[in-house]
Amino acid sequence: MNFKLVTVSIIAAAALAGCATEQGTNTAVGTGVGAAVGAGLGNLIGGNTTGTLIGAAVGGTVGGATGYNWNAIRGKLNKDTAGTGTTITEQPDGSLKVNIPSQVTFDTDSSTIKPSFRSVLDQVSQTLGQHQDVVANVVGHTDSTGNPSYNMQLSQRRAQSVAAYLGDRGVARNRLTAEGRGQSQPVADNATEQGRAQNRRVEIFLKPISG
Repeated sequence: MNFKLVTVSIIAAAALAGCATEQGTNTAVGTGVGAAVGAGLGNLIGGNTTGTLIGAAVGGTVGGATGYNWNAIRGKLNKDTAGTGTTITEQPDGSLKVNIPSQVTFDTDSSTIKPSFRSVLDQVSQTLGQHQDVVANVVGHTDSTGNPSYNMQLSQRRAQSVAAYLGDRGVARNRLTAEGRGQSQPVADNATEQGRAQNRRVEIFLKPISG
C-alpha cells in the first residue's frame, strides 16, 4: 500500500508538471495526457478496471482544461484592451480571467454599461466569435459600501448586463453565464478608496467547452 501511495504521488506530480508545460499545445493533447495519467492513477488506487476508467475520466477532464492554448487569445486581448486597465491572467483551473476595473465598467449604483466598457466587451465578443470552443462566465463584484443584500443584487444586474451585451454581439446565449458575488470576494482593503475601487470590478472567465 505504501508503495502505491508513493507511486501515485510521483505520477500526480508529473501530471501537474506536464500541465504547466502543456500550454503550447491544444486541448486534445491535454485531455489525452490527463486521461493516460488518470488511468494509471485509477489502476494503482482501485487495482481494477473500474478504478482505471474512473481515473481516466477524471484525468481527461483536468487535462482538457489545463491543456488549452490561450497564447493567441491572451495576446490579442492584451493588445486590444491596452490602456483600459484590463488585465488578462491564466488561472490554476486552466481558465483565462479578463478583469475589468471599475473606472471602465459602470457608474456608481448603475448597471448600464459605460461607453469605455463597450470597446473591451466588443473585443471579448469578437474573441468568442472566433473561438467557438470557448464559453464565458461573467462575474460581478462590488465594494463593501452600502447594504450587502443590495450589493449582491447590483453585482448580479451588472453581470447580466455584460452577458446580454455579449449576446447582442452574436455570442450564443448557451455559451454565456452570469453571476453576482456582491462584496463577498474583495481583492483589496475596503477601508481605503483605492482598495474599494479595485474591489468594484467585472471578471469574465473564458473556459474551453468540456467534452
